[in-house]
Amino acid sequence: MNNSPRRVAVLGAGTVGAAAIRLLQRHAQLEVVAALVRDPAAPRDLGERPPRLTADPDEALEGADVVVELIGGVERATALMQRAAAAGARLVSANKAALAERWDVWGPWVAAGRLGFEAAVMAGTPVVSAVAGPLRGSRPLALHALLNGTCGYLIERMEAGEPFADALAEAQRRGYAEADPGLDVDGVDAAHKLTLLARLCALPELRWEQVRPHVRGIRRLTPEWLADLARRDLRARLVASLWSDGEAWRVAVRPLALPCDHALVRVGSGRNALLFRGDAVGEVLIAGAGAGGEATASAVVADVLDAVALRPGPAVPPRALAPPARSSAIGFPELERP
Repeated sequence: MNNSPRRVAVLGAGTVGAAAIRLLQRHAQLEVVAALVRDPAAPRDLGERPPRLTADPDEALEGADVVVELIGGVERATALMQRAAAAGARLVSANKAALAERWDVWGPWVAAGRLGFEAAVMAGTPVVSAVAGPLRGSRPLALHALLNGTCGYLIERMEAGEPFADALAEAQRRGYAEADPGLDVDGVDAAHKLTLLARLCALPELRWEQVRPHVRGIRRLTPEWLADLARRDLRARLVASLWSDGEAWRVAVRPLALPCDHALVRVGSGRNALLFRGDAVGEVLIAGAGAGGEATASAVVADVLDAVALRPGPAVPPRALAPPARSSAIGFPELERP
């Protein structure tokens, strides 16, 4: 790989991929040479300098200096990025599922500084770089986060009195939820993102299998339950957490009842947020859009620019950090138990 990579291949040209291609065209030092798609004949808005569209992975990857993976899923995405890495390309991905579940493959690229993945957590809101960068100067005590906008939308609708099934149908109609919404409403999407944050923060070798048993979603929430919480000045939120029980780090994704004045409630509906607590920095709140084509593409483009400049991607700690001696659990009741 030469000292000035410019040729960019994008794997996937859906909502995020198309937005990324358009934004990349703003930068004269970059040339998006190819995009891997299922159907090259399908109409797409790819800006004024559209790349070559192909369904052939070999054609898409050939000669690329930077490969951007936006196809989602786990195994195929991992296999394609393995081919790109073997060819010497720098890597960019928004794929939290593959990063979380196949750390055996993706982790060495992260350790080598070859992978940018800001867009994998909270889209364009910069939490990956914050946890891997400035916040590392403070010993972590805990982090608690809202990491799934679909769940936030569904809770908001149920707070207005709409049954879960009706709220979900409306979310699917608006494109906020997939036809199979399980990854969102069962907490898996949030857990994928929590796994990445926990690795960056304190547990570099955390396995997905250690996280998955501690994940619960929002299917059991009802408008009546949420109305009862409101009468007690509480709000339900699906919270992803890393904290210490005094002896070990713990991770969990679960619905919690939070006071109305809690920081994770005050950020408002439709927004994701990360609440980080460190011994030196105190409490830091980062909030913003956690989804959307343009917002996610913004973080993808930032990672590509870093790759072109040969700046290393975010790094995990060299070893696991000892847990704080004192518990830092969020301290509010769970709304759903096994």
